Amino acid sequence: MTAGGDGLDDRVPFLARLEGGERQALLALGSPMTYAPRQALLREHEPSAYVLLLLTGWTKVTAAAPNGYEALLALRGPGDIVGEFAALTSKPRSAHVTALEEVRAVAVEPARFTEFLRSAPQVSMTLLALVSDRTRAADRRRLEFASMTVRERFASLLLELARGFGQRTADGVELQVPLSKQELAGSVGASREMVQRLLKELRDRDAVVTGRRALVVRRPDVLRRIAGGGP
Repeated sequence: MTAGGDGLDDRVPFLARLEGGERQALLALGSPMTYAPRQALLREHEPSAYVLLLLTGWTKVTAAAPNGYEALLALRGPGDIVGEFAALTSKPRSAHVTALEEVRAVAVEPARFTEFLRSAPQVSMTLLALVSDRTRAADRRRLEFASMTVRERFASLLLELARGFGQRTADGVELQVPLSKQELAGSVGASREMVQRLLKELRDRDAVVTGRRALVVRRPDVLRRIAGGGP
């Protein structure tokens, strides 16, 4: 997805938007952290203790509804920043961030982070631009998904993941972010059982190949037809 106007693509991470000196100065404020796969980096509703700058590895951002349903809000990876809203507003965290694989990060205390932003207005503007790009992309995605069936939303999601997080192999485009069926379901507002049925349909049509936390897109043309409302 590309942000409209002259903005950067919403997938361009925070650290990649900074000048070299700004990036090094910010990273120097924090302490190194390492998280194991499936370990929580941040917990929803907890007070902010630090801002995390991700160096390696992918994470999922989720939020829980009152009925227990967990929605996947975003994926954040190398160069991204998480936990900044709670630090800037002094409010409890609004989402849960979990490592999908081993993650290395730098943790910066909220007071040091906000003081750095006050002393570096260009970095503050860069962070504001990132938030704007992400908000536009999220609004656009909600608008597109509102007019789609679950089947169409799921095909569109797989295409989006293949474009943003895929690596071409001899078998097709392999998704580099390990997501479970429940996590895929949370992205499109469906049940795990529905995602299982949709994956079976796509496997039968040779559109995808699946394994344990692995998914390869073999026929993007099939996914495009489904996402566009085709048979």
